[in-house]
Amino acid sequence: MSYYPNENPFASTHSLDTNPFEDPADAQASANAVRLEELRQRELDLQRREQELAQKQETIRRTGRNNWPPYFPLIFHSIRDEIPQASQPLITRLYQLWLVLAGTLVVNMVACICILASGSSNGGSDLGSSIGYIIFITPLSFLLWYRPIYNGYMKEQALYYYMYFFFGGFHLLFSVYMIIGIPSTGSAGLIQTIQAFGKPSLPAAIVGTVATVGWVVQGVGLAYYYRQIWAHHNAAGHSVEKAKTELAAHGAKAYFTRG
Repeated sequence: MSYYPNENPFASTHSLDTNPFEDPADAQASANAVRLEELRQRELDLQRREQELAQKQETIRRTGRNNWPPYFPLIFHSIRDEIPQASQPLITRLYQLWLVLAGTLVVNMVACICILASGSSNGGSDLGSSIGYIIFITPLSFLLWYRPIYNGYMKEQALYYYMYFFFGGFHLLFSVYMIIGIPSTGSAGLIQTIQAFGKPSLPAAIVGTVATVGWVVQGVGLAYYYRQIWAHHNAAGHSVEKAKTELAAHGAKAYFTRG
């Protein structure tokens, strides 16, 4: 191998724009450092959330007690004390949506009473079904879709999000079903309300209109928040595997605890 004293030993045979001192490993190391920093920031954020939750739980343990439902307290429910501040508006709207559901079920029953009083041949079936909806849908909707997403934002665990997506999706379909108002199904929705206007039976028509509006609010509200929660769920990196791990680690008892 020949050597020329005047030859620049650092000269590159590549393009002049290429840095001869740049090591490809350095670029990879830099990318890894960025990813590690992102993971570190995420871990710090999770630690901060855990500390905030622990502080709130300690406050609740010292001063709190079951407060919901007000007439027969069975659980502790406090959006201000248990939900991170950034998520409190969303959970508040969902709770208000559940309250609208409870009110709509009552109005729907009153509309079915009016339909029965107007002489409808399906009035008895409608009234019976509407009473059943109040008895079963009211508590089940709270336990199966509202409470899971409440716990989901409180504990930030994937299992609760999947519970909400399943039962919340079912309730969304139920709301669409009630909007339609098929006779003898216990719904004073569109079909029943239109028939009441045609008889005419103004009490049934007016109350049925209110019930139909209530079901529309349910459907639109659930669809809107469902999409918003889905986006948060994806951003948080939740997965089915993570949900399985949480279920194996905590079991069903986690549903009833604050920690």
